[in-house]
Amino acid sequence: MVRAFQVIGLSVLLAAASFSQDKPDQAMVTFALDFPGSQPEHYSFKVQSDGKVRYQSISRISSESDDLDSFEYEFTVSPSTRARVFELSAKSGYFQNDLDSHRKNMAFTGRKTLKYEEGTRNFESTFNYSPNPAVQGLTSVFQSLSATLELGHRLEYSLRYQKLALADELKRTEELARLNPPIEIQAIAPILQQIVADTAVMNVTRARAQRLLASASPQ
Repeated sequence: MVRAFQVIGLSVLLAAASFSQDKPDQAMVTFALDFPGSQPEHYSFKVQSDGKVRYQSISRISSESDDLDSFEYEFTVSPSTRARVFELSAKSGYFQNDLDSHRKNMAFTGRKTLKYEEGTRNFESTFNYSPNPAVQGLTSVFQSLSATLELGHRLEYSLRYQKLALADELKRTEELARLNPPIEIQAIAPILQQIVADTAVMNVTRARAQRLLASASPQ
């Protein structure tokens, strides 16, 4: 059984982003990760050269449940991240070659696929681990961006159904951010703004949401 949770602020941006490839020469980089047992078990990004992004993920509701949460979100990424994605794609040779290290006894960290499309150009490569520094950089960008969007998704759900869970989620996020600052916080600004404005949420939690919102990179 697949269960798709409804979202409020985030879903508003789905229509606003208007993701499409109606321009014939629009370049697009796709990254997908499949890692059974992790949260999420699957996610993918489609990043267009104009900065529009489509994100999709599938997660188990809990370790004890077979029910799935299907999440989709569209937004516009910051110019700096968009430029980095396409710069690293170029340095990776647009994924025309085999990216996997093929090392024996390498720990499995998920099946990753990178794809580049532009006009008649269509290249794709799948790997577990790649020794290519540019590919490693791309993987890191997408993993960090997924973490930000999944945070927004959890906050959306908690604000609607279990406000008390917001305190732990934002406290943990703030502690982790000291060592590994999240990227593209502006992508989840709508839910952070809702938390800040909700007087039913504890003041300390609203303050944490405000600080996280203040760290958002300018578009």
